[in-house]
Amino acid sequence: EAVLLVAEQIDVDVQVVDPGQEEVEEEDYAEDEAEEPGELVPRPPVVTVMGHVDHGKTSILDAIRHADVVSGEAGGITQHIGAYQVRHDGRAVTFIDTPGHEAFTAMRARGAQVTDLVILVVAADDGVKPQTVEAIDHAKAAEVPIVVAVNKIDRPEADPARVRQQLSDYGLLPEEWGGETVFVDVSAKQRTNLDGLIEMILLTADVQLDLKANAKVMARGVVIEAHLDKGRGPVASVLVMRGTLLQGDPLLAGTAWGRVRAMLDERGNQLEEAGPGQPVQVLGWQSVPEAGDEFGSLEDEREARRIAQEREHHQRQA
Repeated sequence: EAVLLVAEQIDVDVQVVDPGQEEVEEEDYAEDEAEEPGELVPRPPVVTVMGHVDHGKTSILDAIRHADVVSGEAGGITQHIGAYQVRHDGRAVTFIDTPGHEAFTAMRARGAQVTDLVILVVAADDGVKPQTVEAIDHAKAAEVPIVVAVNKIDRPEADPARVRQQLSDYGLLPEEWGGETVFVDVSAKQRTNLDGLIEMILLTADVQLDLKANAKVMARGVVIEAHLDKGRGPVASVLVMRGTLLQGDPLLAGTAWGRVRAMLDERGNQLEEAGPGQPVQVLGWQSVPEAGDEFGSLEDEREARRIAQEREHHQRQA
């Protein structure tokens, strides 16, 4: 942090990388030249839900997901892949289901700018709490827009106006009071106004962010979470940020490499390809990559292995 502060003062761009990363990054991804504006296509916004414990982050996510599942998906439990997509009026929104703010900060600290937008969940009957403030600080540090979801408005003691008042003290002034921040009153339990929340997410993304990506290049993105599965070996949930990931592509993430043996969406369906903004579970890694690592697909499996081994060597030396 001290290095970054000093760098900021003398106006130098500093990037924190893992040992051994600097040698390979440049040659790896040299082909990522500036894109033609014509090649860029809109991509879904990637949303992280944050807020105080017990204010209903998970229930909002579940309610949104179930509302979507009911709308014509074969039911059944959704896979936990750390992220999933919800469709609304023909457009998709990707939700990252981060376990807490630490994960969010860890991903950011690794330079992975995953999130486009933060939903801050505040309970209408409980108001602003220490973790709420912490979430606001994280979102502001990441410089992403915040949409406030005032949850539990079905409770008799709910007071959404008080929440707005408290949050305006932290610089989140509601639109209806002439501010910039979008507030949406919802109830996860009663499934009230969840559509309104998704509409506001899409609207905020359209107005404040111009989210576009080139789908015709090699896939690049971020590892959201990874683990070792008994039957399937190392499994990683990744979010494709640009390009298209195809089955059979050689992959590299940090010191882990592999070839895409299979890709699954959050409902366990096999996919042939994954485009920008899409989260998928990838099988076929040789070792477990780390959450927050950037991944890229390469032309050649040998190349992926060589770079991964080189990085590992540097890490051991370090």
